[in-house]
Amino acid sequence: MTPDSQLQEAVLAELSWEPSVVAAHIGVTANQGVVTLSGQVGTFAQKRAAESAASRVKGVKALAEELEVNLPFEMKRDDGDIALAAIDRLAWDTSVPRDSVVVKADNGWITLTGEVDWHFQKDAAEQDIRHLMGVVGLSNQITIRAQVNAVDIGNEITRALHRSWLDPKTITVRAQGGDVKLTGTAHSWHERQIAGDTAWSARGTTDVENDIIIV
Repeated sequence: MTPDSQLQEAVLAELSWEPSVVAAHIGVTANQGVVTLSGQVGTFAQKRAAESAASRVKGVKALAEELEVNLPFEMKRDDGDIALAAIDRLAWDTSVPRDSVVVKADNGWITLTGEVDWHFQKDAAEQDIRHLMGVVGLSNQITIRAQVNAVDIGNEITRALHRSWLDPKTITVRAQGGDVKLTGTAHSWHERQIAGDTAWSARGTTDVENDIIIV
């Protein structure tokens, strides 16, 4: 069995193992560590769960996602109802600053805009919308507000990487203002994601370009 076929089987097994994913209509191909997911899922939440499940499999270096959300008739909602539900959900989330996010719904596709102070607030807003009935896709265009004290972000991120179980010697951090670029290598998609999350946790980070390669 070739490494690609082994990786394909491992990803299929992980999708079947993940209880929040109905994997019957998901196809998986693998080519030199690049995994492609295709087919259909019943909700947007399942789509994101499938992506997460595939990315945590050992050997996955990159993920190409071609899944379509095909909502059952009883789960379809008009854009007005979806937008109202989204606004209500955001209002109840204490992680999202009140009135900081604008919601637009177009045929079930949600676009979020606005400005917040931290990436975790932007991420919280997205997570609030993922599980709403009727959502077929999401574009998170919320921006991070620039900080006047964003002068030593690169060193702060490097020190944070030293505190983690990652090997910081394999990762290079470059920062210009609030824009951060990560390069180097990691042993898994999970390690790569940890490095990215660490960069986003630095005060003043407004954008992270994660170019770490899986080896």
